[in-house]
Amino acid sequence: MSDAIDIVIPWVDGNDPEWLAEKNKYKKNKAEDDNINRYRDWDLLRYWFRGIEKNAPWINKIHFITWGHLPSWLDAENPKLNIVKHQDYIPEKYLPVFSSHPIEINMHRIKELSETFVYFNDDTYLIDGISPEFFFQNGLPVDTVKEVPLRFNVGGIDHIIGNDMMIVNKNFDKKAVIKKNRKKWFSPKALSATAKNLYMLPINGFSAFDNPHLPQPFLKSTIEKLWQKEYQILDETSNHKFRSNEDVNQWLFRYWQFCEGTFIQSGAQRGRFFSIGRDDELIEAAISENKMKLICLSDDDVSLDFEKEKRFLQEIFEKILPEKSSFEK
Repeated sequence: MSDAIDIVIPWVDGNDPEWLAEKNKYKKNKAEDDNINRYRDWDLLRYWFRGIEKNAPWINKIHFITWGHLPSWLDAENPKLNIVKHQDYIPEKYLPVFSSHPIEINMHRIKELSETFVYFNDDTYLIDGISPEFFFQNGLPVDTVKEVPLRFNVGGIDHIIGNDMMIVNKNFDKKAVIKKNRKKWFSPKALSATAKNLYMLPINGFSAFDNPHLPQPFLKSTIEKLWQKEYQILDETSNHKFRSNEDVNQWLFRYWQFCEGTFIQSGAQRGRFFSIGRDDELIEAAISENKMKLICLSDDDVSLDFEKEKRFLQEIFEKILPEKSSFEK
């Protein structure tokens, strides 16, 4: 079906000894971030599947990217589930990879991936019902373009955003882009974004765009086009087994959609970002009362009581998603 909408979600079992052995073999003395919160498992993935099945049953296929391991409870035979190992779609010359960037920027190679798809991370959850039009309208991704200043923070990924923006400004003239799609950049239904875009308008070139850390709708053809136009930087990023300051990431594809005008400007708040531990009261209210369609639960505090927080989140999700999905054995 031409209007099918798929989901792509990567997952890693950070406790798998075989995966750890391979990672450490290639890591050697590289200064890779080994903070425990990078890979620890909150055991919430089953609620992710329950949320998708209950709140977006119209999804065509879920492409589940994995190094090779699978959750013991996952029914790999579900007809709406496509298990995708790294070697199934990432060119052999790049393997193995332990950075999310090669995993993301090669998504277009997944066999039978639909032209319209949504990229989820496993810390983003759908907790209320949505229609296909939430993500795509008239075949275009629904998104919010909002230009912001680029700030470089210690320990962040702003340098990677900077790399993305260099590619954007190399290929697009800011004034021409905005002139062509003025109604999207200055939309009355997105007043906050419009105000920011007006504020940033006098600055030559695009600085950066607001990134909401929520599921992202993409056109597969956008990624294919980028690989044709900017092969070198995508090839170099794919060759980095661990995250590098010279990388670009999947946000580049989003920014490209902004500049080509292949998106529908949204004025609605589409979801919210929370930090586990610090925002527990807000998380409980958002999940229990379905205050948001989408939420991101960020694991960014290495000092929190992991087992306590894990039980807290599982209990909340169990209240709104108690029934097993067809993706569970």
